[in-house]
Amino acid sequence: MAKPLKKLVSCVILDLDGTLLNTDGVVSEVLKGFLAKYGKQWDGREAQRIVGKTPLEAAAAVVEEYGLPCGKEEFLAELHPVFYAQLCNIKPLPGASRLLKHLSGHGVPMALASNSPRGSIESKISYHQGWKDYFSAIVGGDEVTAGKPSPEIFLEAAKRLNREPSSCLVIEDSMPGVTAGKAAGMEVVAVPSVPKQAHLYTSADEVINSLLDLQPEKWGLPPFQDWIEGTLPTEPWYISGPVIKGFGRGSKVLGIPTGI
Repeated sequence: MAKPLKKLVSCVILDLDGTLLNTDGVVSEVLKGFLAKYGKQWDGREAQRIVGKTPLEAAAAVVEEYGLPCGKEEFLAELHPVFYAQLCNIKPLPGASRLLKHLSGHGVPMALASNSPRGSIESKISYHQGWKDYFSAIVGGDEVTAGKPSPEIFLEAAKRLNREPSSCLVIEDSMPGVTAGKAAGMEVVAVPSVPKQAHLYTSADEVINSLLDLQPEKWGLPPFQDWIEGTLPTEPWYISGPVIKGFGRGSKVLGIPTGI
C-alpha cells in the first residue's frame, strides 16, 4: 500500500552529531578523564540540561554543574585536543551510511548543518569514506551569527543548495535543531537522541526512533529498495562505547566537540 505523501521536498539538510554520528562513548570518556583531575565523576546527570546548547553554553553548564575552578573557555581549550585525537573512533549511527548513499545515488542534494565549527565537521566526516562527497554544502556554527535554535544555519544551507526553505527536509535529533528547522519554514523529521523524550518533539512533522525507520517516499523522495515491512535493512552498524546514565545515543554532551 502506498504511503501517504506528507509534503514534496527536493533536498535534505542533516545535523551531524547525534543524527549521523554517535559520539557518546568518546565524549563521555573525555569528560570522565577531565573531571577526574578535579575529583569529580561524570555520570551524565546534566546531559539533558545541555542538549542542543551552543558550545559555550554547554561548557558553562558543565563548569557550573560541577563547580569547576576554571572558565568555560579554558574548559573547552583543554578538552579539544583530547577529543580530536579520538575522532577516528566515532562510528555512524544505524542507518546513517545507508541513507546518505541512497540519497546521493538518486541525485538528491544534501547539506550538513551543525553548530560545530566548520573545521570540526570536516575532520569528523573525513574518517567516513565518501561522506564528504555526499554533501553539496556544509555549514558550521562558526559561519553564522547565531546557532540553533536560530534558523540562520538552515537558511544558509538552503541558500547554498539554491533551494527555497519550503522545499527542504531537515533531519535532526535535538529540540533546538527541530525548533531551528521549523523556524526556517522547513519540514522536520526528528530522531530524538535522548531516550524517552519523543513526546517533547511535538513541533516536528514526524518523529522516528532511528534513521532505519525513515521512509523517504513520504516526502516525495526515492524509496529504499531494501525496505521490507516489519524488518530491518541489512547494513553494518555499530553501537559502542559506555552507556551514560540518563543519556541516549546522541552527542549533545558538549557543543564544540560534538555540535548539534
